[in-house]
Amino acid sequence: MIVTERMRVRAPELRGRRWLNTGGRELTLAGLRGRIVVLDFWTFCCVNCLHALDELRAVEHEFGDVLTVIGVHSPKFLHEADPAAVEAAVERYGVAHPVLDDPELTTWDAYAARAWPTLAVVDPEGFVVARMAGEGHGPGLAALVRELIAEHGDRLRRGDGPYLPPPAPATALRFPGKVTRLPTGGFLVSDSAHHQLVELADDLVTERRRFGDGTRGLRDGPAADARFAEPQGLLVLPDGDTVLVADTVNHAVRSLSLAAGTVSTLAGTGEQLRERIPPGSGAAQLSSPWDLALWDDGRVVVAMAGSHQLWTVDPGTGAATVLAGTTNEGLRDGAFDEAFLAQPSGLATGPDGTLWVADSEVSALRRVSAEPVTGPQVGTAVGLGLFDFGHRDGPAAEALLQHPLGVTVLPDGSVAVADTYNGAVRRFDPGRGTVSTLADGLAEPSDLLVDGDTLVVVESAAHRLVRLPIPAGSPVAGDAHRVRRVPTPLAAGVSLRIGFTPPAGQHLDDRFGDPTSLTVAADPPGLLRAGAGTATGLVRTLELDPAVGSGVLQVAVAAAACDAAPDGTSATFAACHRYQQDWGIPVVVTPDGPSTLDLDLRAVH
Repeated sequence: MIVTERMRVRAPELRGRRWLNTGGRELTLAGLRGRIVVLDFWTFCCVNCLHALDELRAVEHEFGDVLTVIGVHSPKFLHEADPAAVEAAVERYGVAHPVLDDPELTTWDAYAARAWPTLAVVDPEGFVVARMAGEGHGPGLAALVRELIAEHGDRLRRGDGPYLPPPAPATALRFPGKVTRLPTGGFLVSDSAHHQLVELADDLVTERRRFGDGTRGLRDGPAADARFAEPQGLLVLPDGDTVLVADTVNHAVRSLSLAAGTVSTLAGTGEQLRERIPPGSGAAQLSSPWDLALWDDGRVVVAMAGSHQLWTVDPGTGAATVLAGTTNEGLRDGAFDEAFLAQPSGLATGPDGTLWVADSEVSALRRVSAEPVTGPQVGTAVGLGLFDFGHRDGPAAEALLQHPLGVTVLPDGSVAVADTYNGAVRRFDPGRGTVSTLADGLAEPSDLLVDGDTLVVVESAAHRLVRLPIPAGSPVAGDAHRVRRVPTPLAAGVSLRIGFTPPAGQHLDDRFGDPTSLTVAADPPGLLRAGAGTATGLVRTLELDPAVGSGVLQVAVAAAACDAAPDGTSATFAACHRYQQDWGIPVVVTPDGPSTLDLDLRAVH
């Protein structure tokens, strides 16, 4: 265990473009003195950030009289710096606390944040007392807040915080996610922010019926009483009556009977999976399923965005098994047990049996094939990696997307991509190996569906579905972008150290050996001469290649800690918690660079 040396660090003041959820009022840490403040550095593309938002809800509810949570929106993609897009995201994800819009990463840099999400805890006197990266920190954060309440006692400023919600909008659909054609005619759409499914007529407007009562939750039963939480992907099974639903925030796959109008849970427990499950293995819990497709003789494939993998679910038994992806977030092709994916969010199967994947965080179109000679493979059709994005057509090896969420196969065998953050529909021609633009000027298109000679587009941020003639592609010579993060200078020899302090009342769960796991990789792979791979421990010696010079260091860490039993021992019945985070850190090798790289998983000062 690495424990950061105890020190008193004054929290930097909050600087950004503007404030949301405050009625226009600007907040300062000085003005919040006397309250416990949690800063949540997030960006709305990041599924791990959405997990952290859900974990914060319970902490805010329990300690709202002394605790103020402030979201610091720190964009990764260019689109995420757009003011209207930030406002929409705050509403879309039900963010019920003040948000500082920080498009230039001013406050992000002041707090030396390295990962989305990062939490910084500021005590009532204005000092940073903890930093936590990644997800799974809800119980530990609650324990720390209790400690601060006990320490500061009567000096705390109690009462309501500065949150002022904006007026609630009223539209028939609110941030719809995915759409499917129904065998009986019409369409079914996931009305994500209303937590419902809606059956629409062919005009894409007239409502026939709704499934779910509109309240966020997980409840089976008749349609009028059932509950969903930000549902996304929809898949009609061959029986024509059963629709599987990727119930994203419930971490479940639900089953809807159209004839009976009833909802049941096929897979998932309602709790998020917090283990790294390898291909070929299964689990009862899921992590943010985002889309579904039939592939390879009828297997139901699930885009498991939360674990950066593809899974399969048995529609009869609900058994869930990992198909592909190591859980490392990135772009790496290869066998199912070697490939990296990054928040896969859209699936479609082609007539030749290829499974196409909109791999959003690497702005990529991936392909999955079951080759009889080489074995199953994950490949890349379009996309360069975690930090490269843009709107550029031409040869697929040079083309760029920006956080695509949907994909479908066109009648000619080419692939249409809902290029969400570019507001466009793109076309990949597998025969020619080229990319073109079919339509642009759309408001965050999140799904596509071929319907005859037209393309149905879910225009999520415009809260509607639109129908477009399938147009001919035209080339766009747009800009290329990289994520705006200054590379970290490092020496060729580096000691990587992960800071992790279990919350009060917890201890590392070492009953079955070292409860930590550290994975290190690099893009390009040649950047890392030594130190790659997965092993236990929170310290690793790395050797970087000065000849390669720069790249992205990919670090994934997990640690397990358990609650102490009433007698203070590590009894086997104590509740256990898993903490994990992935970092993608741009680095440059320099002769005078630091020889240590410290990353905080959970560091308390």
